[in-house]
Amino acid sequence: MAYSLIIHISGEPSIVGEVEDLPKSTDTIITVSNPRLRDGKDVHYIEPNVVKVIWPLSKITLIEVLESEEEENIIGFVRE
Repeated sequence: MAYSLIIHISGEPSIVGEVEDLPKSTDTIITVSNPRLRDGKDVHYIEPNVVKVIWPLSKITLIEVLESEEEENIIGFVRE
């Protein structure tokens, strides 16, 4: 299952991308597919034809996991 993430890198704008697995506590890198800015534009320091980027986790300050489309369609309890 792929996860969509917002990655906050020290001194850079937030990056949105997908990963196959969430990083574990023993990992030192993260491989992100389809990296882009939050507004969908290209990241200025990544070449336009790049499809995967590997970042060291030491440069990342925060990783946010976005809910998947499957989770968005789940209906919880509704009080009428």
